Amino acid sequence: MQSNYQYAPKQVAEIVIRAYAFEFPDDLEPQWIPGNPVRSHLFNGMSLTMPYLEPYLIKSTQKAMAFISDPQLLADMRAFNGQEARHFQCHRRLNDLLKANGYPELAAVEQRMAASFERLSQRSLRTQLAYNAGFETMTNGFTHWLINRRVALFRNASPWVTSFWLMHMVEETEHKTVAFDTYMAYSGNYPARAFGVFHGSFHLVGYGLLGMLTALKKDRTLRQWRGLAALVREVSSMIFNVGPFLLRALLPWHNPRCEDDPRWMKDWIAGHAAHPKDALLPLVDTQSADIPVPFPSGAGR
Repeated sequence: MQSNYQYAPKQVAEIVIRAYAFEFPDDLEPQWIPGNPVRSHLFNGMSLTMPYLEPYLIKSTQKAMAFISDPQLLADMRAFNGQEARHFQCHRRLNDLLKANGYPELAAVEQRMAASFERLSQRSLRTQLAYNAGFETMTNGFTHWLINRRVALFRNASPWVTSFWLMHMVEETEHKTVAFDTYMAYSGNYPARAFGVFHGSFHLVGYGLLGMLTALKKDRTLRQWRGLAALVREVSSMIFNVGPFLLRALLPWHNPRCEDDPRWMKDWIAGHAAHPKDALLPLVDTQSADIPVPFPSGAGR
């Protein structure tokens, strides 16, 4: 552990390990955003990566624990792993439905990802932790994009898939400091961290886009100019909304604590804290004009 590392408070009081207590219907439509197959498959492609990314994140974080002595950071790392474990299990259920309900071709993309993450797990621990910190920078951008633009993105979409993605993003922001803190405590080397921003983000997005393109090829969507225009529009929106977070992460003094958490995320956490422990999670109302927090005491802002 770096002698000059000093733990700093987080914006959240606690990183909570929650159950994903809802189920996707067996007949889930893979094009779950009506009238927008490109956006549906963009998020489906990103979902496809998670059962390979998140176990890798867990294993590399576990490796790093042997070199960390700060008790607060160790507690955060354990909570980070607990949340990531629940994320990829739920993504795996979703991905199985995507393949069963029309897109078995996605299995070939999964095979490529499995081999890629196996190779990544053989790299130095510093490279792995820099990758993790870089990837988590991107997910913080995704959180702000999905939550703050939730109506534009998910109006009238499947409430199951939308609820899952929004809950996932809430927890990504809740643990947004952990991968960064782990890297800084283990190494802190700036050039390696800066490279990790590109490595973690582009590697993951590349495989997500490959999954998206595989599904769009099956649909023959890209044979039409409207399909190509939609592809450019959706990918450009992702870059426009997430890119600034990557650029800020390249600054030598970057710290994810400098990024304020969305109000909706805070309301969701407060609502969940009052929700009965063993009850199914309520689904967001995607037909609402503002897609509010789905708990009785919450209001989307």
